[in-house]
Amino acid sequence: MKPLPHTSSHQLAERLRVSEVFVSLQGESTTVGLPTVFVRLTGCPLRCQYCDTEYAFRGGEYMATNDVVARVARYQVQHVTVTGGEPLAQPACLLLLERLCDAGYQVSLETSGALDVSQVDPRVMKVMDLKTPGSGEVDKNHFENLGYLTPRDQVKFVICNRDDYLWARQIMEQQRIAGRCEILFSPVSGQQDATELAEWILEDRLPVRFQLQLHKILWGDEPGR
Repeated sequence: MKPLPHTSSHQLAERLRVSEVFVSLQGESTTVGLPTVFVRLTGCPLRCQYCDTEYAFRGGEYMATNDVVARVARYQVQHVTVTGGEPLAQPACLLLLERLCDAGYQVSLETSGALDVSQVDPRVMKVMDLKTPGSGEVDKNHFENLGYLTPRDQVKFVICNRDDYLWARQIMEQQRIAGRCEILFSPVSGQQDATELAEWILEDRLPVRFQLQLHKILWGDEPGR
């Protein structure tokens, strides 16, 4: 898409393509259940076979970062999650995260782990996926990102089957993730039975947090929820 007429390079550098901004209950991570504003950015370089936000791969509305912060303010809640797609695919995402933190919000970033997180504002809680073999995108994992995680961050494994579980358990040990930050295990709806995954975790005494997607339990796959 060509730049709009009379748009400066500075304005372009602060512009984001936004799929949607909405308020809901946080469905995952350690802030599950809390009212949260979600800023969903458009675009993603990955194509996970279980993706439930394919509508965010394209389209969206161009917005200046300050306009996104102003829209967030309308909802009058303290927690904000920047998600996608893959939000870090847009360079201005880093500026948005910084400005949301400056505005006093409790900010989290949901990222695939395939792109560099080293420049993310340290005030942001990073929730980073490690893609399992069942996702179809295991080769996209950027394991160097683990070195930039802190105890307030989280690593998430989305489990499709028993092989994914065994792979995740092995990666946890090899990368010593449990000593670095919290670990989340989630079953893929319709592919991995949730109770079975819970039993595997208990059997192996894994130091992970089992989680279901609260928003799907409440509202299914309805967009903007």
